[in-house]
Amino acid sequence: MRLGNMYGPDATFAGVPAADLEDPASFAGAQAVIIGAPFDGGTSHRSGCRFGPQAIRFTDYLPHDGMRPSLALGIDPLIELGVVDVGDVEMPSGATDLSCARLEAAVETVARSGAIPVVLGGDHTIAYPDATGCARHVGWGRVSMIHFDAHADTAQEQFGLLVGHGTPMRRLIESGAVRGDRFLQVGLRGYWPDPGTLDWMATQGMRSYEMTEVVTRGLDTCLTEAFAIALDDCDAVFLSVDVDVVDPGSAPATGTPEPGGLSARELLDAVRRVAMELPLCGVDVVELSPPFDHAEVTAYLSNRIVLEALSGIAWRKAREAGRPVRDPTSPLLDR
Repeated sequence: MRLGNMYGPDATFAGVPAADLEDPASFAGAQAVIIGAPFDGGTSHRSGCRFGPQAIRFTDYLPHDGMRPSLALGIDPLIELGVVDVGDVEMPSGATDLSCARLEAAVETVARSGAIPVVLGGDHTIAYPDATGCARHVGWGRVSMIHFDAHADTAQEQFGLLVGHGTPMRRLIESGAVRGDRFLQVGLRGYWPDPGTLDWMATQGMRSYEMTEVVTRGLDTCLTEAFAIALDDCDAVFLSVDVDVVDPGSAPATGTPEPGGLSARELLDAVRRVAMELPLCGVDVVELSPPFDHAEVTAYLSNRIVLEALSGIAWRKAREAGRPVRDPTSPLLDR
């Protein structure tokens, strides 16, 4: 039975049709499926991410009508992909292992159906079950990761625990689900991780584009390089977006804000480009904590991150099917 929203009134993302994971027929025709992961039991600082999925679904000034035509790409991803929303996975905050197991099973179910799971977080703990669920379908070690974040999330432990929002990338690499040398991180900055953790990352072959490098070389140049690595000897890419990659002046509602990040515009353009150019097998958007938002600016950004990812996926699929697609760099009325 479909749970709906775990916290607050029920609604689907932008009004797309509801579906039920226990009824495969309800999402059989979908090419992308929304899954809510209302979990913040792995948070190390400010909590509240359990309310993230609800905010991402609700926050919009447009009608909740299941339609969102992209001005840039000339395609409506919700219609084109037949997007449905299976509601929230029931993830009790005090039961991390149970919550992660349930989410991994939900993501794997969607991935095996042929659809792309798009997971609304939740804190970044959920990346561990999300990418694992996709790897169980695509192939162990055959999934690369594009990870936008202020933090590496590669700690060995967090408060003595192996699973939390500071450890998911280490768990993914240690399990073999995602190869360390196909793990690309963009936007890192600040005063963590410690030298020992950085040494471990280097031994795994991880590639991290710290903000100083992004500013010096340019975001597009860094992404082009990252894409080449991600596509080398891997079959699909998982995209994980932590909203704290954006400067907290534009995205204040997150648990561990770190000044000096990307602009909202830079992130949206980057996410769209990832989805247009890479074969995505899954997406998650994490660390939106609505209690710390101002005028819903971070919720609006998170909603648009999801839409940009879906729009890029729809554009790529249309092009692969041989249908004419718009060049987003050309003038609007000339397309």
